[in-house]
Amino acid sequence: MQSWKIGEVTITQIIELTFEGLEAFLPDATPEAVLPIEWLRPDFITPSGVLRFSIHALVIETPTKRIIVDTCVGNDKQREVFPDWHMLQTSFLQDMETAGFPPESFDIVLCTHLHLDHVGWNTMLVDGKWVPTFPNARYLIERTEFDYVSNEGEAEYVEQWLKDSNRDVMSDSIRPVVEAGLVDLVDNRHQICDEISLIPTPGHTIGHVSVIIESKGESALITGDFIHHPCQLAHPEWSVTTDYDPAQSVITRENAFAELAGTPRLVIGTHWPYPTAGRVVREGDIYRLEK
Repeated sequence: MQSWKIGEVTITQIIELTFEGLEAFLPDATPEAVLPIEWLRPDFITPSGVLRFSIHALVIETPTKRIIVDTCVGNDKQREVFPDWHMLQTSFLQDMETAGFPPESFDIVLCTHLHLDHVGWNTMLVDGKWVPTFPNARYLIERTEFDYVSNEGEAEYVEQWLKDSNRDVMSDSIRPVVEAGLVDLVDNRHQICDEISLIPTPGHTIGHVSVIIESKGESALITGDFIHHPCQLAHPEWSVTTDYDPAQSVITRENAFAELAGTPRLVIGTHWPYPTAGRVVREGDIYRLEK
């Protein structure tokens, strides 16, 4: 478990899963393509060039708010399309409580987007019914993102499995918190509190947002999925196959990296394995992560 201090704000990582692979979803990141990127070793790729990933939530503690950003896959969720994530039974909730974060202590649940590995612990199964895991929190969802998924408005080119996944997510992880009256739809530049705000980072999904933390002259960015793996710093043109708009996702990465490069802003990757965070530096036309 890692944590980072940004002024008066503390960010703590709660890991649900770590794994290697996903070659089918980031097809350009072959071993032959990533092995020459020396700074990826030993943390972000295996010795043979297989990508390493993490699924984790990030708990943000400000002087006034306790926020959880993205709630992973969740237990008991039917996710047949990803066999390793299907009907999970992990110790995520217990791990969170052990770290001092009982579910009832949260003020806000923030969803960077509505894919299945970012909203699963929004709910938990109790007596055969999906109930909000964080009963005292407001669940914040970007309104364009919510409308897209809830209205089943995917374009024809979206693969059927992803459409089906969106239906499952709405049924077991979104609609129950809506029906409980806990959801606030927000815009993509919403200010949550003095230290925490959203910025639009579209492409992976239509309403994807990232999280800016600023306190006492220090700053951090929680990526969400506008970048899945650090290798995309070296190759921002590499997009995952589940991007809503691959061309826009490339533009988002290029703009974000150019803005981040050479600044002290800490970048915390939502799917990056240990060490999970670093600063973006530019060497000529190439970006890399300085750990």
